[in-house]
Amino acid sequence: MSWLVERWQTRNLFSLCLWPLSLLYCALALLKRWLYLSGILPSYGHSALVIVVGNITVGGAGKTPFVVWLANWLRSQGQQPGIVLRGYGGTSKTWPLAVSATTSPTEAGDEAVMLARQTGCPVVAAPDRVAAIHALLSNSDCNIVISDDGLQHYRMRRDFEISVVDGTRRYGNGFCLPAGPLREPRWRAKRTDLVVVNGQRGDNETGMDIEPTGFRNLASGEVVGLGKFANQPAHAIAGIGNPERFFATLERLGLQTRNQPFPDHFQFAPSDICPDDAGTVIMTEKDAVKCESFADTRHWALTVSAKPDAQLINRLSDWLERNIG
Repeated sequence: MSWLVERWQTRNLFSLCLWPLSLLYCALALLKRWLYLSGILPSYGHSALVIVVGNITVGGAGKTPFVVWLANWLRSQGQQPGIVLRGYGGTSKTWPLAVSATTSPTEAGDEAVMLARQTGCPVVAAPDRVAAIHALLSNSDCNIVISDDGLQHYRMRRDFEISVVDGTRRYGNGFCLPAGPLREPRWRAKRTDLVVVNGQRGDNETGMDIEPTGFRNLASGEVVGLGKFANQPAHAIAGIGNPERFFATLERLGLQTRNQPFPDHFQFAPSDICPDDAGTVIMTEKDAVKCESFADTRHWALTVSAKPDAQLINRLSDWLERNIG
């Protein structure tokens, strides 16, 4: 996958050969959008406001940490948010699935369990987000629903769209799949209500930074500061959309890591996180929820927090005031 992502960053022989397929993919994506927006295919509204947090590119852009921040921020504003998501990687035979901090990540998917733990909000997972929202609102007093991903899930009507963009990769070579990383044409991001750039921002762009906050031991729950492993060797593992960002963060913190990327949403086994030596193993929070049942004291998760800029918070505050008061 990393080889493919690298090719998607530039227009090269590989991407140009796939360009005709990219045009077809793009045309089908636009046709789907038009069919829903024109009312030919049905879409469904809800009694609560719906905020969609998504992206138009394949791969990690920092969307989930932003959802955590957004849910906690809304609660601080006196709102009652709930979260729906696909439950990618979950093996549940029954959807929609109400997710709590103790739900098995194998059943619900890693992101669903992590969101339930870090926000304390009601969380429902289902491939059909319309059904997920219905289940959420039927069993809670939520007045705002946050959809983690689902920008292209047009059956679900939404009141506010947020597109999260990787500040380094941006939109790659500008091609749709499979010649590039785009799920929809680049202009689609500008049609959303708010574009949040994760990392380096340009003029007139609003965004956030994802900052490390500490390390949490998977076996004991102990939390230590960022300097704990500075100048020490460690094994770094990551089964996320953009593992290189995680590895780069550890390097900036002074760790001397041996890096091992895994596919996004990888289902870890004990052998995957237990190198032959007894050295420290550091992973992401998303991976940690899948490994806690068989981790030991040498396993740690890097904890992070999204830090939006003032302009972003002001934009959200204005929208909230207009729609709820």
